[in-house]
Amino acid sequence: MSKNQILEEILKEVDKHPEIMSRREALKYLTLSPLAASVIAGTTIGTSEVSASSDVKGKIVIVGGGLGGMSTAARLNNSINNADITVIEPDPLSVSYQPGQTLVAGGIWKIDDIQYNRDEFVPKGVKLIKGSVTAFDPKNNKVTVDGTQVIVYDQLIIATGVMLNYAAIKGLDGVITSNGKDNAATKNTITKDGLHSIYFQDGAVATWAGIQELVAKAKAHKGPEKLQALFTEPNTPIKCGGAPKKIMYLTHARLVEAGVRDKVELTLYPDGGKMFGVPEYHDAIVKQFEARGFKWNYKHNLVAVDTATKTATFDKWRMEKTEVEDEMGDKIVKEVKVSEPVQVKYDFMHVSPPMKAPDVVGQSELGSQGPGFVTVDKETLKSSFFPNVWSLGDVVGVPMGKTGGSVRKQYKVLVNNVISAMGGKEPTSKYDGYTVCPLITGIGTVMMAEFNWTKKPTPSFPLDPTKERWIMWLLKVYILKPMTMYGMLSGRA
Repeated sequence: MSKNQILEEILKEVDKHPEIMSRREALKYLTLSPLAASVIAGTTIGTSEVSASSDVKGKIVIVGGGLGGMSTAARLNNSINNADITVIEPDPLSVSYQPGQTLVAGGIWKIDDIQYNRDEFVPKGVKLIKGSVTAFDPKNNKVTVDGTQVIVYDQLIIATGVMLNYAAIKGLDGVITSNGKDNAATKNTITKDGLHSIYFQDGAVATWAGIQELVAKAKAHKGPEKLQALFTEPNTPIKCGGAPKKIMYLTHARLVEAGVRDKVELTLYPDGGKMFGVPEYHDAIVKQFEARGFKWNYKHNLVAVDTATKTATFDKWRMEKTEVEDEMGDKIVKEVKVSEPVQVKYDFMHVSPPMKAPDVVGQSELGSQGPGFVTVDKETLKSSFFPNVWSLGDVVGVPMGKTGGSVRKQYKVLVNNVISAMGGKEPTSKYDGYTVCPLITGIGTVMMAEFNWTKKPTPSFPLDPTKERWIMWLLKVYILKPMTMYGMLSGRA
């Protein structure tokens, strides 16, 4: 898309929320701000037609037609003459703008603002199979679709996304959704009576209704004890690791807006022992929590929910040194995990579910133990076991990177390396672990947390990345979606 087309798409987003900013104000900012200009330039660079530059041959199969899969298909299609690419994807809404689910849950956007039809983003010439892969056979370069159709490939790219494993929490048995796709059992549990989750579309809509119910309940509350709002983080890697905190910040903002913040206690229960893996961002978040009067309890993993009594049970854990015997009968000191159950009542609770690879991936020769993410070299994104298999996005087994910002870096590396492999060369393009979390800290402020394998801040702009900024709110709410939907999905941003 051209600069003017990108600007128009951004202004369409602005028009949906005139209470935050007028079109006139936005246009002034977007045309005069060096930061906005640099982001738009980065979105439009290379958006003119790219001439195919490679004559490599081979059948490429991409499993998963979400952001990672479709962006990869488009870039490969732009880069290879007469490319033979097939995307396998069952969900017609697979390319929905998932980062926007937090904004839907906070009452900033409507669900229609993030829903897109997958078929509108299939690159010209790319074949689409509307089905699910039910078996992988990497030794014979085959996948099976819906139990019957066998597809042969030369290069396989896995971009399935993850499963939201609510079933791992007792009381939510049978509740599993995949890649944001809704599940009837989920709707009957995590969408009402104060129990919510933004990780699937109906859940995001219900969370906004739940926040409004909490506000109404707080207004009517007369007792001396505060209402309890809990926010959980699980013991597995999750996509958009900042989402549990984002919805906590937005709940706080809505309670402040309604004048009832003093009637509600907001508490975060993370399984880990810190707010963020990067020390600078950890310190910044602790200060933000203190300023807002939030509470937090580290090393608490949600293991059960009693919806009838509104009781959450956490595994509170710690590491203790204990003396044990080794295989030779000698006594050694070893650290062991010790846990105890802790029950907490809630009036409102946001559940961030444990996550894992789809079973068809995790139980194949491609997945790892435990969550089952695809085992790859973290830099080239090539399978550790099969030289013609690759992976990216939420399902890839790298130490970090389950965000759309990571995919934006990963898919370019992967395409370069797939083309090299098809040409008989070793892959040399490397993913540096870049990821970004636009941490929404309120209605109008965002801390743009960017980092890579070094676990040090790696800001894209010459600004202190640990600070909450209005300018980053504009980037998050108005610019990133057009950049994603029309830049990445064309394979050029």
